[in-house]
Amino acid sequence: MKRKNILGIDIGGTGIKAALVDTNTGILQSKRIRVPTPRPATPEHIAQAVQQIITHFDYSGPVGCGFPNIIKDGKSLHHGNMHTTWINQQVDTLFQKTTGLPFVVQNDADVAAIAEMEFGVGRGLTGMVVLITIGTGLGSGVFYNGQLIPNMELGLLLGKKGQIIEQYASNNARKTAGLSWKKWGKRFNFFLAHTTELLSPNYFILGGGICKKFEKFKEHLTIDTPIKIAKFQNNAGIIGAALIARDKLIGN
Repeated sequence: MKRKNILGIDIGGTGIKAALVDTNTGILQSKRIRVPTPRPATPEHIAQAVQQIITHFDYSGPVGCGFPNIIKDGKSLHHGNMHTTWINQQVDTLFQKTTGLPFVVQNDADVAAIAEMEFGVGRGLTGMVVLITIGTGLGSGVFYNGQLIPNMELGLLLGKKGQIIEQYASNNARKTAGLSWKKWGKRFNFFLAHTTELLSPNYFILGGGICKKFEKFKEHLTIDTPIKIAKFQNNAGIIGAALIARDKLIGN
């Protein structure tokens, strides 16, 4: 009988979240835990935090993990908001050696998009669907006719005055600059408009905890593309991480 409940871990620039997930329904089967992302966010420190999570759940089995960098075949090709020593680090092997458990690792926004497309507001949507996770940076997961296009790091695009756009329009940028919802909303709208020019999406899905306050900034979003709010918000990465472990280590 195929395993149903799988541990999903979502590693972010400021926090690491995890829970057991029913991969047949996308419903969390445990209380979600969150621990601060260690500083400095080196491979050794993050691996120790992952081990602490495994111990907390007393878990033994396949693990799925979303990671906030460009990930190709389990390897980190960029450091993103983490430590520079993550460049060319084989993340899945590191976590497997640390915990003794089989790991699958993919870009965090990609796994969040997988969750929304399978069980959330993206289910049944066709054409170009772009999920944006708004947090420390701006993550992006892109699907075309139900097929994931991996590692579309739209937050690394250059924006105004050559600035990386996530440094201009992320939730972290809003907090750091003390921006009003109006001022930040206009910045985020600039990002969405720029993305629209590049990809001509049929839908945007917005995720991250900030979307609980969507009413505070939605009036400043003037793009014509339909916008949907992620069903799972901050849990999307956890759920998607469990789903990739199911698909790649067990089989659907």
